Amino acid sequence: MTTLNKVVASLQKEYSRLEKEMGQVGKALDALGRASGKKLKRARRTLSKEARQRIAEAQRIRWAKVRKAAKLAK
Repeated sequence: MTTLNKVVASLQKEYSRLEKEMGQVGKALDALGRASGKKLKRARRTLSKEARQRIAEAQRIRWAKVRKAAKLAK
């Protein structure tokens, strides 16, 4: 068990070191983004035509419910 405890302790120490290093990398990327005058952008996801159609149809149904409720409220 002593060997296993040493391995776990070593892994925890390495994990802490990597977390600290990742924080430094993040700070460096932020600094570089500001130095160039523009922020780093994330890649935008593209939706398929079918997905856009499903979203549009769902929105039409939601608006229909809103209009129906407004009509009943009058």
